[in-house]
Amino acid sequence: MSNLNGWGLTARLITKHFGALGNRVSEAIANFDPETATEADRDRLADNLRSAAQKLAAARSAFQKEADDVVKLRQLIATDEQAAGTLAERLASGKISESTITLFCDELEANKARLPQEQQEEADARQYMDELQTIVDALSKQLAEFDAQAKKAMQALSSAKAQQDLQRLRAERQEQLAGLQGMRGQSSALSALTRRADTIRNQAEGMRIVTDIGQRPLDQAAELEAIRKSVSQPALGNESALARLQRLSGQSSEPLALAKS
Repeated sequence: MSNLNGWGLTARLITKHFGALGNRVSEAIANFDPETATEADRDRLADNLRSAAQKLAAARSAFQKEADDVVKLRQLIATDEQAAGTLAERLASGKISESTITLFCDELEANKARLPQEQQEEADARQYMDELQTIVDALSKQLAEFDAQAKKAMQALSSAKAQQDLQRLRAERQEQLAGLQGMRGQSSALSALTRRADTIRNQAEGMRIVTDIGQRPLDQAAELEAIRKSVSQPALGNESALARLQRLSGQSSEPLALAKS
C-alpha cells in the first residue's frame, strides 16, 4: 500500500507541476505566435464539437432503435389482445390445445410486463440524446462566438500592426530629416564646397578690382581725348583756308594780314 500511495503522490506532483508548466508554455507560445495559438484553440473547439456531434449521431440512432422496439412491442401486444377472443373460441371448439393457449398467454403477459422497461429505455435514450443535443448546440455557439471574437481580434491585430508600421515609417522619416539637417551644418563635404565657392568668389572680386585699376587710366585718357575732340571740332569746322595755313605753320594771323595789305 505504501508503494501505491507513493506512486499516487508522484502522479499528483507531476500533474500539478508539469501541468502548470504546460500552461505557462502554452501562454508563452500564444504570446509569441498568437495566430497559430488561435488556430490551435479553434481546432480544439472544433474537435470537441465534432466528437460531441458523433456521439449525438450515435445517440439518435440508439434512440430510434429503442423507439422502434417500443412501437413494435405495442403493436405485438395489441395484435395478441385482439387474437385472444378468437383463440378462446378455438379452444372451446377444440381446434387448439390448452398448451398452445398457455404459451400464447405467457408471451402476452411477458410482453406487457416488458413494455414499461422498453418505454423506460426509450425515455433514457431520449434524455441522453437531448443532453447531447444541448452540448452540441452549446459547442456550436461557442465555436461561432470564438470565430467572431477571433475575427475581431485579428482585425485589431492587423490595425495595431498597421499603426506600428506607420509610426515606424514616421520615425524613420524624422531620422532622415534630422540627418539632412545635421548634414547642412556638420557635413565636411558641404563645408568644403561652401569654402571653395567663397574662395573663388573672392578671387573673382580681386581680379575685378585689379582690372578696374588698370582700366581707370585708359578710361581717363579716352575721356580727355573726347574732351579735346569736343572742344576742337567746332573751331575746325568754321576754320578758313588761311587760318588753317597759319595754324599748321604755327604763325599768327596778324603778320599774314599785314603782308597781304
